[in-house]
Amino acid sequence: MTQAAQIRVTRHTPAYWTATFDHPPVNVIGPPTILELDALISQLETDASVRVVVFDSANPEFFIAHYDMFVDKAITSAMTPGRSGMHPWLDVLTRLTRVPVATIACIRGRARGAGSEFALACDMRFASREKAVLGQFEVGVGAVPGGGPMARLPQLMGRGRALEVLLGADDFGGELAERYGYVNRALPDGDLLPFVDAFARRLAGFEKAAITETKAFVDQASLPPDDVFPPALLAFYASVARPETRARSLALAAKGLQTMSDTELRLGHHVAGYVAPAERTPPNPTPTP
Repeated sequence: MTQAAQIRVTRHTPAYWTATFDHPPVNVIGPPTILELDALISQLETDASVRVVVFDSANPEFFIAHYDMFVDKAITSAMTPGRSGMHPWLDVLTRLTRVPVATIACIRGRARGAGSEFALACDMRFASREKAVLGQFEVGVGAVPGGGPMARLPQLMGRGRALEVLLGADDFGGELAERYGYVNRALPDGDLLPFVDAFARRLAGFEKAAITETKAFVDQASLPPDDVFPPALLAFYASVARPETRARSLALAAKGLQTMSDTELRLGHHVAGYVAPAERTPPNPTPTP
């Protein structure tokens, strides 16, 4: 049976595309998603007409939840390197930052972990003030973020705030994300889609050469070098293999991770609620004589 596509591309005009994530129940990223993104980015790299692409979601609660935590990590790590020679997830993210097209993440709902990493690789991020939630929750489960937010966030918000996001592993609503520089703007939810559509159509009406060359100069001045990304991904694989990390992940799975549950809706809250067995108070402690 052919697997249903996880990304639906709408070509409003030859110059303006929308790519919609549609992978129920919560839009997790896995190897099939990476392959679809690779194919889409290849089109963006070669199509002479497209000037702007907006990434959004069919699920109003989730832009991209995070990476699929139930996929065998050996399958992910064994994927064939991409064109850059890096792991295909890193390849997708670094190529996305440099495509000769303006890329916009239109964030309504949650964008955590790999979802946040994808949004950070886009040129611009616009979010719903009421419904957007961004975060890097990995440290909360004992893991190292693998997709490079340590390299991207400090340039957007400064070192202190980046460490607050990464080490705190908490959720950031749209308004606070805007104040920190995580997103360009947070707009009232009813205004988000009209604003992004109008802005994208504005860019689509400009000359592609001007967009491409201007973006390339900004990339030169602002993008981290590619060689900072592979070590973090290796650290991610090492960290998720630790028994403590696996225990935290299993505890979240038992509470409904990757389902439409309170655990996913308030993941930043739930990652802080885990208590290791060795740290738990015995149910009937022995009195001290």
